[in-house]
Amino acid sequence: MTPGLNLALLVGAAVLLVAVGAVRFSTRLGVPSLLVYLALGVLIGEAGLGIEFDDVELTRVLGFCALIVIIAEGGLSARWSTLRPVLGLASALSTVGVVVSIVVVGVVVHLLLDLDWRLALLYGAVLSSTDAAAVFATLRRLRLPPRLVATLEAESGMNDAPVVLLVLLLSRAGAEAAHPWWYEALVLGYELGAGAAVGVGAGLAGRYALRRAALPSSGLYPIAVVGFTVLAYAAGSVLHASGFLAVYVAGVLLGNSRLPHRQAILGFADGLAWLAQIGLFVLLGLLVSPSRLDAAVLPAVITGLALLLLARPLSVAVSALPFRVNLREQLFLSWAGLRGAVPIVLATIPLSLRVPGADRLFDAVFVLVVIFTLLQAGTLARAARRLGVTAPAEASEILLETAPLERMRADLLQLEVPAGSRLAGVHVDELRLPVGAAVTLVLRDGVGFVPGPDTRLKVADSLLIVATAGVRDATERRLRAVSRRGRLARWFGEYGEDRTG
Repeated sequence: MTPGLNLALLVGAAVLLVAVGAVRFSTRLGVPSLLVYLALGVLIGEAGLGIEFDDVELTRVLGFCALIVIIAEGGLSARWSTLRPVLGLASALSTVGVVVSIVVVGVVVHLLLDLDWRLALLYGAVLSSTDAAAVFATLRRLRLPPRLVATLEAESGMNDAPVVLLVLLLSRAGAEAAHPWWYEALVLGYELGAGAAVGVGAGLAGRYALRRAALPSSGLYPIAVVGFTVLAYAAGSVLHASGFLAVYVAGVLLGNSRLPHRQAILGFADGLAWLAQIGLFVLLGLLVSPSRLDAAVLPAVITGLALLLLARPLSVAVSALPFRVNLREQLFLSWAGLRGAVPIVLATIPLSLRVPGADRLFDAVFVLVVIFTLLQAGTLARAARRLGVTAPAEASEILLETAPLERMRADLLQLEVPAGSRLAGVHVDELRLPVGAAVTLVLRDGVGFVPGPDTRLKVADSLLIVATAGVRDATERRLRAVSRRGRLARWFGEYGEDRTG
């Protein structure tokens, strides 16, 4: 090997290992890990170790590749049973909400920062997309109602598609061959519709092939699944459709198909998504020039406040009009619209197309992401508690690859008994779980034991529950009902439906 390659491998491996270790560090401090990765990129860049990197086009291409993997993982881990009820709201947030956000931010930026309309609307477009990586990583650490989490995750997985198209449209708005707005609207509708259709096709093809294929190694199944999601993006792009929407739709179909070695597939996709996040954030940190960031602080703060206090709440309120979403949940949806690497990647599009003012846009977006990610992600748990939208008694899935569970087509769930839950004092047999679900282990005061029918649950107990795929949703509803009303939940008319309205 050449010395240059050896040095690149040494630096790359060191950065990767530091980034992996930083996840634990950032979790303890409550700091989002993406900020640590961005800081790593800055430290090894021109202001730190002196590595100069200014290839905007390469950053954009690699950024899109990373987003494909991140969005695919989000789709694979999304459960259709929780996604289906919120599909309308998530779609509205990803379309109508995006337009409202662009207009509001554009107007504010135009008036307060004295930017021309094209650049002002570009600010709004770049920042209108919630970040899939930031949302997935943050929300999965919180105990929230499943439909609320599903809404935010589905929105972050779906809104990249229209936003990318709008950013490209605004970046090329000065071209001589610009088309009328109605033509662009028709093209946008075609690209979204065709992207969804391509995703369905790729997902169904993958499900058909992998259910019938007898691959010689279990490790080939995760690779094949990721291959089908990438195929969805490529096919969509070739057909001039939305590749990002195709990836998410294909991921949802494949993730809900009960494929062979499902847990291994999800574990592989999760690890690949982490790698994509680390590489993407470090690369973006490497691209930025710290010497220019001082001038970007004021525009970033003004734009961020407009986004956080005006654009996001208004977009949520308008999108939620046809749906039953109460004020507390609308406020949480507004606060939880996290921005991360996606806006920074999108800011490289006008930069690579040499749009006037694009360098200032990139710097402002970078500073905004750092400031407001720290502000929002660090306060999400507190905001959820203040707004009363927490769900500490929700069961969460544990990714565990075991042959018996695979043959049973079953999942392993974990449930904590929080203070105030009516689960405390209930005997195991009084849970009345459906046939196919059973409490297999109770962890109490650091000691695990196999419960009997007469075992009485206590506050702070941790339960491991095995539930087959066919009864998982019913099991979660029953546990939710008992947590609210106790052993006589059905007598009180409580069936554990998720409350988002």
